[in-house]
Amino acid sequence: MADTIQSDPHGFKRRGVLFVLSSPSGAGKSTIARKLLGADDSLKMSVSATTRAIRPGEEDGRDYHFVDLERFRQMVSDNEFLEWAHVFGHRYGTPRAPVEAMLKSGRDVLFDIDWQGAQQLHQIAGGDVVRVFILPPSMVELERRLRGRGTDSDAVIDGRMARAANEIAHWDGYDYVLCNDDADKCFRDVQTILQAERMKRSRQTGLIGFIRKLTRTVADGE
Repeated sequence: MADTIQSDPHGFKRRGVLFVLSSPSGAGKSTIARKLLGADDSLKMSVSATTRAIRPGEEDGRDYHFVDLERFRQMVSDNEFLEWAHVFGHRYGTPRAPVEAMLKSGRDVLFDIDWQGAQQLHQIAGGDVVRVFILPPSMVELERRLRGRGTDSDAVIDGRMARAANEIAHWDGYDYVLCNDDADKCFRDVQTILQAERMKRSRQTGLIGFIRKLTRTVADGE
């Protein structure tokens, strides 16, 4: 799916990375995502469409594309999503066109999606997708973090905890699994994974041409 859009100082063209972060709500993926975006100009966030209502402080087009149910269904019918799913009674989906535009502009794309979305994206884009799942250090700590936000009712928190157990059960559908018991270390580990995936030989699509040029130079005695 990803175009050959990036290069390094040696002129190696490479394929873009579709970098997925998933975790139960409260495990820290959104914080890590924000830090990644702040530290890396070549990484761009994929903005999902959702049918849920906009919340105070959110901005349409920045946090989500807020659409009504009829519009969302039409987007599904028109194959405008790379992936979509039902989450907490609402629909969420990744619009296809913006992701393709970001890849063509030379950026890797960051996804904050659940296991269903990660699975669908992998089925579509295969080797271009890198999936990272972030675990909480314990369920007790996860609940403490959720309650510490002070934004959700007990019923909502109970629902998030129940969903967390189901999400964690899908850990083996990911390429990397990290435990976020130290936020700074977890962030550094995610950075390391991203950089290593960018450098994979299978993504260096310009490497063959460089090697041929290099070996011709040796054969010619230069």
